[in-house]
Amino acid sequence: MFKIRKRDEPWKWGALVIFLGALLFSLGVSALLLAGQGKDALHGLNVLWQGSFGHVWALEGALLKSIPLFLCSLGVAVAFRMQIWNIGAEGQFALGAIGATWMALSFPNLPGVILFPLMFGMAFILGAIWALIPAVLKLKLRVNEIISTLMLNYIAILLLDYLVFGVWKDPGSYGFPMTPTFSEGAIISGIGSSRVHWGLVFCVFVGTGLWAFMRYTRLGFELRASGQGARVAKYAKIRYGMLVMLVMCLSGGFAGWAGCIETSAVLNRLQPSLMVGYGYTAIVVAWLARLEPLNIAFASFLLAALRVGVENLQLELQIPAAFGSIMEGMILLTVLAGQFFLTYKLERVQRKAA
Repeated sequence: MFKIRKRDEPWKWGALVIFLGALLFSLGVSALLLAGQGKDALHGLNVLWQGSFGHVWALEGALLKSIPLFLCSLGVAVAFRMQIWNIGAEGQFALGAIGATWMALSFPNLPGVILFPLMFGMAFILGAIWALIPAVLKLKLRVNEIISTLMLNYIAILLLDYLVFGVWKDPGSYGFPMTPTFSEGAIISGIGSSRVHWGLVFCVFVGTGLWAFMRYTRLGFELRASGQGARVAKYAKIRYGMLVMLVMCLSGGFAGWAGCIETSAVLNRLQPSLMVGYGYTAIVVAWLARLEPLNIAFASFLLAALRVGVENLQLELQIPAAFGSIMEGMILLTVLAGQFFLTYKLERVQRKAA
């Protein structure tokens, strides 16, 4: 007979054990799904591994995908710290891409030293404004931010489509919805001869800066304290409304930067294929990483590598593209369920004799 008891102290290595267990469990279920489709499960897992970590091109691809994922996840984590449920990173990502494109197309002859600050600044501003709308609605009209941020995603994506199908459409694109290619001063170059671009270094600075802000500043302390709820913040005389708007601006701005970098460094133009769900995957990453910047970097790289591996698996074994989403969902669900064991444990209890 087993009984649930609360731990006297948190399980020291519990988070790592639970995460590894969730990963192994999801791989096991994935192997069963492959076998159910008539594929060799062991061969499929080997293809997945080779496509994720087994080659230099795979590691470069994982780093490329982890850059926008890291910035979106960082923004989501900032909002979640205050229990503000920002589900709108996808829309804020789109607005950041629109802002960067606006500057790149408006000032194509400017050198990069001037154009990049304009692009990054406008991307942050538009992403922040898009996140500020639900914050104001929450504070003034008590509108649930989950619903408002989610609805704004669709508006942002349709706005992007409107621009690339309409006023920004390249006349020489043979009818395809895309803007003209950015000028050389608006394109983020690669590091050396690799495919990885300088956005990776930018992520390191942003992540380090946010960690220092949250850990060593009074505002960061107030932000973490306000995560206990509005009543606690008001009791401690913390300006809760101001902090809500601040974290939503930061959250939207980080996602906007992700859109700027992906548009400039990877596509070199704005087009609908930019929207591949980084904003939604960022929610998974933030929860897996327990909202910690260093853990977010690791989880972003891991899920990005998983995406690259699934793409390789799809090409090699002709499996559906939804396979990767199934794996992501299983990892998140298993990790969330395993959080129970960080606080509680099962103890064997002997039955007393009648």
